[in-house]
Amino acid sequence: MIEKPLFKDALKFWFKLGWISFGGTVGHINIMHSYLVDQKKWVSDSRFFHALNLCMLLPGPEAQQLAIYMGWQLHGKKGGLAAGMLFVLPSMFILLILSVCYVYFGNQPWMFAMFNGFKPAVIAIIIVALLGIGKKALHTPYHILLAVLAFSCIFFFNISMVFIILGTIGFGLIFNYLWPSLIHQESKKKLVPVQEKEYYFNRDSVAVGANSHKKDLWLQILIFMLLWAMPTVALYYFTSDFAFWRELTFFFSKTAFLTIGGSYTVLPYVAQYTVTKLNWLSKMQMIDGFALAETTPGPLIIVVAFVGFIAAYNHFDTSIPMAILGLLITTFHTFLPSFLFIFVGGPIIEKAHGNTAITNVLGFVTAAVVGVILNLTLFLGKDVVFPGGIGFGNLDVAALGWVLITFLLMKKYKVNVLYIIGISLIFGLLHY
Repeated sequence: MIEKPLFKDALKFWFKLGWISFGGTVGHINIMHSYLVDQKKWVSDSRFFHALNLCMLLPGPEAQQLAIYMGWQLHGKKGGLAAGMLFVLPSMFILLILSVCYVYFGNQPWMFAMFNGFKPAVIAIIIVALLGIGKKALHTPYHILLAVLAFSCIFFFNISMVFIILGTIGFGLIFNYLWPSLIHQESKKKLVPVQEKEYYFNRDSVAVGANSHKKDLWLQILIFMLLWAMPTVALYYFTSDFAFWRELTFFFSKTAFLTIGGSYTVLPYVAQYTVTKLNWLSKMQMIDGFALAETTPGPLIIVVAFVGFIAAYNHFDTSIPMAILGLLITTFHTFLPSFLFIFVGGPIIEKAHGNTAITNVLGFVTAAVVGVILNLTLFLGKDVVFPGGIGFGNLDVAALGWVLITFLLMKKYKVNVLYIIGISLIFGLLHY
């Protein structure tokens, strides 16, 4: 069996991962698998995919949670904290710099033109994600029906995603109880290496936290609540207009608990609610935020940091210091729960791992998310393709054409998103 890896070696990898993890969740997972399993043999294949399945059951960005879990298993709590924080901080700092540049130079004609080139590409990126998630989630006619119902609820009746998710869970539980055979999915057998002992953390290793006592779990929940409350208390005493900060804090804390199955689960909710209900930013600013987030490493959910930045920037009369504070507060409250879910929820869910009922219900939630993402596509896309309102006379032919071209490049020719963004900048300038 390989010796326990040195913490400094793991720290170097987690630091590097934060800066090179482009390509979304799949890219993050591939990088971790290549290094931890194939190169270093710190984690066996069976343990890696078991942890990935566990993270997919939890709310929050699964790639970050997978990093937290792996760091935790290799070097305890300090390893988990280091892996989780270094996964997010680089993309947060990059997005902070881009956000400041955005508000300073966004009204310049050349910058405005480049972002106009971005916008159609962002719609194409969302459509590609929609098709990818749909292919994985819509296994049966019942999943398709649920996706249609979820879309109808949010598109025609403007029902909150919170209620759609809760209703889907209830529907899934009832359906699983009454007709489980109709939605049962065969689990794919994963190949397990014969020589598990070649890996430090393998199939036979006792997972850290597997024997946690209730006292330890409650203590961790208490620590989490104190950490969560500290910025809120500081905002109450040291900033003006606490009502805004309270709303910002609670909104993004709530979104952290809704992110089941990846960033695209909660982004439609964030986009529609912050634009139409809270009026923190415009649709066009939201699309620009998607584009900026795609240029950073780390999870796509980091786009919420841009939302927090613009929300505070607009609310406090274009104050850059307040905008930066908004970005930091948003990032903190969005990603802090991931540590709680792993350190507390991980051991609990491991015991329920393989439970068919849980798997089926989560499958229903993912199916409903397909309908919600379709709504997001129409919600943002109509203003890009029909900037003057729905009507043939208002059709922006160049924007529609660029949506189709970038979609074809990503879907058929598998062009990297970073290249898509680069050529979209050039398209925007040429079109201008």
